[in-house]
Amino acid sequence: MKSIIKISIAAAFISLSVISCAKHETGEASTMEMSKAEMATTDSASVAASQQVEGKKFIKTANIDMEVKNVYDASVAIEKSLVKLGGFVTKSQMKAQTVSERTFNTSDTEATLVRKYQNENTMQVRVPTEFLGDFLNEINQNKLFLNARIINADDVTANIALAKLDAQRQQKNEENINQLKANKDKVELADDNYREANDQKVANINIADQLKYSTVDIYLKEPNVSVAQIPIANTQNYDNQFKSNFGFELKNALVEGFYMIQQIVVFLVSIWPILLIIAGLIYLNKKKFFLNRFSKEQKS
Repeated sequence: MKSIIKISIAAAFISLSVISCAKHETGEASTMEMSKAEMATTDSASVAASQQVEGKKFIKTANIDMEVKNVYDASVAIEKSLVKLGGFVTKSQMKAQTVSERTFNTSDTEATLVRKYQNENTMQVRVPTEFLGDFLNEINQNKLFLNARIINADDVTANIALAKLDAQRQQKNEENINQLKANKDKVELADDNYREANDQKVANINIADQLKYSTVDIYLKEPNVSVAQIPIANTQNYDNQFKSNFGFELKNALVEGFYMIQQIVVFLVSIWPILLIIAGLIYLNKKKFFLNRFSKEQKS
C-alpha cells in the first residue's frame, strides 16, 4: 500500500513538472511571436496608410522628410518603385545648395574652383491609394535618417453623401425650372442651375481622383557636404594683360590733345560774331579812355 502511494506521488510530481515546462515553452513562443509582430509594425508604414474601414472613404496624403546617402540615386529608386506600383511624378525639383566656394590659381592661365554643396530634391508624386503603404515602405529603404513622416487620412464619407444629395437637388430644380413659362427669369435660373451642376461634377471628379491616387510630398537631402573641383580660367592674370600700357596711353593722350585743339578752334570760329562784338566794345572802351585822358592833359 505504501509503495502504491509513493508511486502515485512520484507520478503527480512528474506530471506537474511536464506541465510547467510546457507552459514555459509556450510563454517563450508567445513572447517571440509578439516581438516579431512589434518589429513588423515598426518597420511597416503607419496603419493610416493602409487602413480600410467598411462604409468609410478616406483621402490619404503623406509628407516625408529624410536624409539619404545620395539624392540622385534615391530619387531614381523612388521613381522606379512608383512606376512599378502604377503611380506618377507631378513635380521633381533637384538642386545643389552651395555652402561655400573658393578659387585657387594653379598657373598663369588656369585655376580651380572648389565648391562645397549639398544636394536636395523636392518631389511630389501620386500613388494608387491601395499601394500607399507599400510605397512608403519602399521609400523607407533609402533613408539614412528620417526627419519626419506625416500621414493624413481625411474622412470624406459625409462629403460624398452631401454631393449625392446636391445632385438630387439640382435634378429636382431642373424639373421645376422646366415647368416654368419661358421668359428671362427661366433662362437665368436654368443657367445658374446648369453651372452649379457642372461645378459639382468637377468636384466629384476631383474627389474620385484623390480617393484613387494618394499625394505624397517627399523632401530628400544629403547630410554630408560634397566637394566639386571645377577647372576654370585664371581671370586675375588674364585681366592683367589688358591693364595700363604707358606708351599706348601717351600716344592716345597726344592724339586726344590735338583733337581738343581742333575742337576749340572750330568753336571759336563758330562764334566769330560774338568775338567781333566783344573786340569792338573793347576797342571803343579803350578809345574813350584815351580821349578822356587827352582832354584832361589839355586842360592842365
